[in-house]
Amino acid sequence: MRIRTARRSDLPLLQDIERAAGEPFRALGMTAIADDDPPPLDLLDGYRLAGRAWVAVDHEDRPVGYLIAEPVDGAAHIEQVSVHPSAARRGLGSTLIDHLAGWAAGRRLSALTLTTFSHVPWNAPYYARLGFRTLTESELTEGLRKIRAEEAEHGLDRWPRVCMRREIPRAEHDPHLSGTGRQQ
Repeated sequence: MRIRTARRSDLPLLQDIERAAGEPFRALGMTAIADDDPPPLDLLDGYRLAGRAWVAVDHEDRPVGYLIAEPVDGAAHIEQVSVHPSAARRGLGSTLIDHLAGWAAGRRLSALTLTTFSHVPWNAPYYARLGFRTLTESELTEGLRKIRAEEAEHGLDRWPRVCMRREIPRAEHDPHLSGTGRQQ
């Protein structure tokens, strides 16, 4: 599977991916999450137009996963990453996140951040395996506090949530330290 930027024609498929990816929450008693509407097309298009929407595509160039991100307080904040259950457990989520890390490094952003459910196996425990760490309340930036407040307004705090962060190693975004053997 490969990663590419999202196209306008992909956006309805991203909504389908989101609906399908929400279904497993039903088994955890989180029916409100399973029944939640996907991001509206105009919101997805805003991420696409800003160059911050990527898709993982199958051999027919059909999206099976996606990631949208926003710069927040010097980091690339993962607004949403979802993989269709039919394509799950193939490393697509981590590949999308690694793609974002490369994008963020190229823009000299210091880290990746996200907010997620702390006890859902494919949420915080999964991100911890990918190198994210849970932030303490005192580590939250102003932007992350704003995001958490918006999530609370939408009722997401009915279940425990956390903010997480994964640093982007300096060598990833400093060509002088990239190990190429060349110094400038």
